[in-house]
Amino acid sequence: MLYRYFLHISVIQLKRRGDLEVGKELLLKVLRHEQTNEIPWVPFAGVHAGYLKGYTAKDVLVDPDKLYDSLLEVHKLYTPDGMPIVFDLQIEAEILGCELMWAEDNPPSVRTHPFEDEMVDPKTLPLPQETDGRIPMVLDVMRRMKTAVGDDTALYGLTCGPLTLASHLRGSEFFMDMIEEPEYVEALMDYCADVNIKMADYYLDAGMDVIAIVDPLVSQVSPSSFEELLAPAFIKIFDHIRKRNAVSSFFVCGNATMQMQVMCETHPDNISVDENVDLIEAKKVTDQYNIAIGGNIPLTTTMLFGNQNDNMKYVVDLLDRITKDNLIISPGCDMPYNIPPENTIAAIQAVKHTDMARDMISGYEAADDTLDVVLPDYTALKKPMIEVFTLDAATCAACTYMLAAAMLAKDEFGDDVDVVEYKYTVREDIARTKKMGVQKLPSIYINGELKWSSIIPSRKELIDEVKKYM
Repeated sequence: MLYRYFLHISVIQLKRRGDLEVGKELLLKVLRHEQTNEIPWVPFAGVHAGYLKGYTAKDVLVDPDKLYDSLLEVHKLYTPDGMPIVFDLQIEAEILGCELMWAEDNPPSVRTHPFEDEMVDPKTLPLPQETDGRIPMVLDVMRRMKTAVGDDTALYGLTCGPLTLASHLRGSEFFMDMIEEPEYVEALMDYCADVNIKMADYYLDAGMDVIAIVDPLVSQVSPSSFEELLAPAFIKIFDHIRKRNAVSSFFVCGNATMQMQVMCETHPDNISVDENVDLIEAKKVTDQYNIAIGGNIPLTTTMLFGNQNDNMKYVVDLLDRITKDNLIISPGCDMPYNIPPENTIAAIQAVKHTDMARDMISGYEAADDTLDVVLPDYTALKKPMIEVFTLDAATCAACTYMLAAAMLAKDEFGDDVDVVEYKYTVREDIARTKKMGVQKLPSIYINGELKWSSIIPSRKELIDEVKKYM
């Protein structure tokens, strides 16, 4: 309660002082690359918003009143400079024919891929209409939030980026298409870009200030493949948003270090990254293009499983080492459902009152509460063991397709191989990930040896590699 008291008293004081910028004005200045005195804070409270009011993830993704109620709670507790309305990368996929698998504490995941068995001509595909799927619900809540808080808080409209959307439609075959059917990939990407543009227009017309193209899978393809096959679609989207006199954000998950430059060259106003990326080093790249960067408080080890001191320390340490212009502080991605609210409040304290937070954590060192886990004796295995280290395949699209790639070996070899997923949302799996020395998520290991790190293998690559261990 102490942190909440400090936070709300301090924010009231900030809003009364004319020399400091807060809220929507502050965030939009950063996204337009203007000089500011403060650093904006944007909590990506997707289904976590429902947790604050006792609703399930599905409740807030299908019921407009529960979503609106939850977003008002986010606004009250977390005093954001900007905030998303919905963080669900399956809205467009559901409309286009993907069946979803729902969960109580996560956004839904894609269960089926309508183009998995056939390369459907993208020219024959319709674009989403305002009356399709859950779009009416989202637009309704956007308009209500615009009226309620839109004067002082920048509102984000999020849409599933073209690469992840294409993968939702085509499934794992899309990664083989990138090698064998590049012209089809370009055509499907162009169609998915048109879907993004359509959604962006709906959201802008509903009053959104920022359009975020959320594409977790970008980190899973090489920079050369991105530049050759994927970049035109992203350029098309971001240029359209700019023509609408709006600002854009490019969200990516996973280790996108190698992709930072090619992402910058697609013309977004902002790039947001998660904990897999060194924010300080990445900012050196984005600064060359005068692009704002956002991130990247660790979602699980700090926000979910840490305490208030851990959250303040992470933010303070980051701010002490990074240049302050063109910078937004936020969680690394969509916040896990049941993050303790007090941890988020502590992070806000560190963003908005860094000197006070620095004093509060003076001398603090995080306790090592890593669980003791036993690794397999890889030399004694009777058959290949494929270990997939993920954030959580149920919530992270890049992890979903990395796990799906590994499962292709199960389809090919059946019981002659073992496949297991370790999730960075489970304490024991975090300990295992650390003990294995896994540097980036998602990654695939075979018999304890790293094979793919943040790059999704094709079916042939995976099968050929597994055969070496049989």
